[in-house]
Amino acid sequence: MSGILVVLEQREGKLHGMSFEALAAAQQMAAELSLPAYAVVLGNGIQPVAAEVAAFQFNKVHAVEHALLADYTADGYKIALKQLIELHHPTWVIFPHTYQVRDFAPGLAASLSRVLVSDVIAHRVENGKLVLVRQLFQGKMNADVRCEGEAPYFASIQAGAFRSENARKADATAAVEVMTPAIESNQIRTKSLERFRESQRAVDLGAAERIVSVGRGIREAENIAIVQRLAEAMGAELAASRPICDNGWLPMERQVGSSGQTVAPKLYVAVGISGAIQHLVGMKGSKTIVAINKDPEAPIFEVADYGIVGDLFQIVPAIIEALKK
Repeated sequence: MSGILVVLEQREGKLHGMSFEALAAAQQMAAELSLPAYAVVLGNGIQPVAAEVAAFQFNKVHAVEHALLADYTADGYKIALKQLIELHHPTWVIFPHTYQVRDFAPGLAASLSRVLVSDVIAHRVENGKLVLVRQLFQGKMNADVRCEGEAPYFASIQAGAFRSENARKADATAAVEVMTPAIESNQIRTKSLERFRESQRAVDLGAAERIVSVGRGIREAENIAIVQRLAEAMGAELAASRPICDNGWLPMERQVGSSGQTVAPKLYVAVGISGAIQHLVGMKGSKTIVAINKDPEAPIFEVADYGIVGDLFQIVPAIIEALKK
């Protein structure tokens, strides 16, 4: 199976939002390299999920089924995917860059004496080979990565690097092939507990279509209520830059940036955020960015599609009133 294989993450029969971004990335890479594209989902009783994926443009969808895959474990996923890869020999294996992938994918690559190129933000094709782009030093520098040696090669896609709406549906449903890997219970060395942070969050910012984010320009914790009202008027989630969360004005789960969440909503409104590189890394993949800042030289305006220069304490209430009308 020389081609692009994308590993799609599912939870309780529902595909993770970032899986669709990885799906779009795999389809695009396959088209540019003139290679077939394949998808794989893992779990137990996942035929409905596999059927959902089969509606997209793939040469085949692999449903890896086993009772020991009902609950995620790094050991189970590594064993099952290694067997699938050794059976079909894909050229590239693509993942969404989720917490789960960060847990098992490096070990999977190492078990095949390969490395994982993580957090890819872009790619291009040179001389028939894929060149991946990933960021270094919290987004201050981009690095080109070329994989040498024999396939397979492994890469994970940063949230927002590819648009999920670019995933292409097919005219005809792709074939679904069920595989039952050889896994023994004594090979599973860990027991799944509550998922780290993602299951504990009151909000998953990565799934939000609209986000209103607040920065140091708000001055005091009591003033955040102004931005909260804007978020409510827009039907948006409230987020923040790191200083706001470090001060305890909003919970850490609402932080956007290199040390918080990476988001790519349809609309991102940055209120009183100057635009430090650590924050830009976490939101510059947003489809439309609106910035409100009194400093016309603020770096946030370099990535904004629309900018409003002025006092947020005058502008935000005026926008709220306009939205109410």
